[in-house]
Amino acid sequence: MNVRDEIHAQIVGGLAGAKFPIMSPEDLLAAFPEGANTICKAGDLEVSAGEAGKLLKASDFPFNDNKQVADLIVERAGL
Repeated sequence: MNVRDEIHAQIVGGLAGAKFPIMSPEDLLAAFPEGANTICKAGDLEVSAGEAGKLLKASDFPFNDNKQVADLIVERAGL
């Protein structure tokens, strides 16, 4: 699995128990197991949910499922 796929899978997994739709950045961070401190790692890349959240805009919300969140984050991160 490449870095993009690994990070994507970890985001999807981290939000597996989240209640959707997620309406705000604050709600998104709260949905991760360790909030903003949740870490996704692949190879030498390590990113926290808080750091990844900085790639999102208010207009990106609401999110309807965990795949939608992961798709947008890996795209905006250039992975």
